[in-house]
Amino acid sequence: MKTSVLFVCHGNICRSPMAEFIMRHLAVQAGCAESFIIASAAVSDEETGNDIYPPAKRKLTEKGIPFSRHAARRMTQEDYRRYDHIVCMDRSNMRLMRYIAGEDTEGKISLLLSWAGIDRDVADPWYTGDFEAAYSDILTGCKALLEKLSDEKNSK
Repeated sequence: MKTSVLFVCHGNICRSPMAEFIMRHLAVQAGCAESFIIASAAVSDEETGNDIYPPAKRKLTEKGIPFSRHAARRMTQEDYRRYDHIVCMDRSNMRLMRYIAGEDTEGKISLLLSWAGIDRDVADPWYTGDFEAAYSDILTGCKALLEKLSDEKNSK
């Protein structure tokens, strides 16, 4: 059975698609890509249909992370039912997600950096312009997430 992960940020053009492609790349490198379904979405619909923001693409390219054409989309209630883990980039995303998914009755929603034991948000490079810091945070969170999810699979 595959483990499904949905990464969520505000517009689904910077942080969450970066996390989606970083996580896929890490899973390929670890030889376990077939064990995961990995996607991304937004809590808003203002960027719906738009591709990854060009500076985010440049950062992924610079770091050797493969990516493909992306169309931003807003998270749905069905996504809450469909995904095992819904991983947010910041606390604002978590608050806004409650309007979409309702209460997190199944304990699926988490902050990305919490997987690495870090109690802070991934700063939004849309506002900070710091795509290197966002990349570093996302990589740290995705490595920890992949390790923990792989350990769970191996212990079953």
